Amino acid sequence: MSSITTVLPTRARAHLTASGVGIARGGHSVLHGVDLTVSAGDRLGVVGENGRGKTTLLQILAGRLVPDSGEVRRTGGIGIADQEMPVGDDRTVGDLIDVELTDVRAALAAFDAAAAALAEQRPGADDQYADALAVAEALDAWDADRRVDIALAALSAIDDRSRVLSTLSVGQRYRIRLACLLGAGHELLLLDEPTNHLDAGGLAYLTAQLQAHPGGVVLVSHDRALLSDVATAILDLDPTSDDLPRTYGGGYRGYQDGRAAERDRWEDEYRTQVAERQQLANDLSTAQNRLSTGWRPPKGTGKHVRATRAPALVRAVHRRQEDLDAHVIAVPRPPMRFRMPELGSRPGATLVQATDAGVPGRLEPVGSVLLQSGDRLVVTGPNGAGKSTLLSLLAGQLPPATGVVQHGPNVRIGLLSQESPEPSARRAHEVYDAAVGRLISTGKLAESEQVSLSELGLLGSREASRPIGELSIGQQRRLDLAVLLAARPHVVLLDEPTNHLSIALVDELTEALRTTSAAVVIATHDRQLLRDLADWPEQRL
Repeated sequence: MSSITTVLPTRARAHLTASGVGIARGGHSVLHGVDLTVSAGDRLGVVGENGRGKTTLLQILAGRLVPDSGEVRRTGGIGIADQEMPVGDDRTVGDLIDVELTDVRAALAAFDAAAAALAEQRPGADDQYADALAVAEALDAWDADRRVDIALAALSAIDDRSRVLSTLSVGQRYRIRLACLLGAGHELLLLDEPTNHLDAGGLAYLTAQLQAHPGGVVLVSHDRALLSDVATAILDLDPTSDDLPRTYGGGYRGYQDGRAAERDRWEDEYRTQVAERQQLANDLSTAQNRLSTGWRPPKGTGKHVRATRAPALVRAVHRRQEDLDAHVIAVPRPPMRFRMPELGSRPGATLVQATDAGVPGRLEPVGSVLLQSGDRLVVTGPNGAGKSTLLSLLAGQLPPATGVVQHGPNVRIGLLSQESPEPSARRAHEVYDAAVGRLISTGKLAESEQVSLSELGLLGSREASRPIGELSIGQQRRLDLAVLLAARPHVVLLDEPTNHLSIALVDELTEALRTTSAAVVIATHDRQLLRDLADWPEQRL
């Protein structure tokens, strides 16, 4: 039996708890056994692959959805920012601000009424005034509109209250609502991917506001930098050995360490159970072989002795079979872990050299880029500066209009573009196998160097057997990366590699790129990736 308990805003500290929350959709479990506690000053990050129920959880915490099981309790007013925001035809910016400041408007109206009652010396007016003042002060209601105006400016949002929302872009509407939430003074903030549509200035402002928020925050995000800067704990909805979500303390770093330790334990337990079952199967096979030979003793003496052993052997076989039947592997198979293959290496040789290479209107000439095995380079710059163009030049996919780009003989270069190719009806493993086949048939890759798709830990057997058009964007991106790595490139060029990839895979890929013997060039805006690669040379465009 599920229940929702809502407590109206009081002077009590913000508090939010969920116990054993679960919900199913279409016979499929979306959430199961979710426990969490968020108090004033806590900022809980919620992570997980697409489809794990992160947005559904926010809706349950806000009281918009009733869970099939479990309980949610809330103390304090709640503000929620969904990923999507439908708008009516005639609603204005001012209407949206008024909606998001409903509690503030109500608190000010109640205070004005209480003040009037006090002036008229009505019975009970003293208590009414004190209560109304406490609520208004808790919301800092008199300053709410000014805080919203500050947030609108900081997020580069439209502040004309007469503008009709339907005439604005999705990004503009989202920034207006986010500004309202940050200025409204809610005790509890529930935010779903709040960094969408924000520029660098907006990201910095959002980070500072969340860090300073005196109430509680629940934050669904794939932005590792925001989680690292803001989150005090992380709730991970991805699968675990007991199928229950995990909460890790110590912020984002604690989550990374805790998740890695959890994964190691999971894999150890699974391997142990598989080995135990294999040993039982071997014991059964041995007993069956002994039973088979026991029925046909050699000619001569000892015939009676051998025959009397038969019942004991039969019982041994039965015991082994019962043990094997009873030993069901209770620990599920752990998720895949990314494994980087050994990439190409030519120590001391020049792999790629670009001098004054440029493309008018797309990339101003870049002085010099020299790549040898083991070299590292991060390419940064604003949108339109030519980061993707530079990578295409280095890959040899685009000829330079100015300058020159030279490649060493038989150098294998892999480029991961920002977007995947148009999906086809071919199955993922067919695309991968065909790419490997072309490399071998053209002599670019020796048969001994080929690596199977399953070895990379990027796609499971189920996903590998599906048509590409049925894969998610993230899974298609994983296939692109697999095809790139199959070539064992000497040079790896990655254009915004964190796009569409899960947090776990990005962390594993980053660690692998730091140690590979190939040359690596990464173009990115990702703030956490830039922090992780802060010791790499930078080419700013």
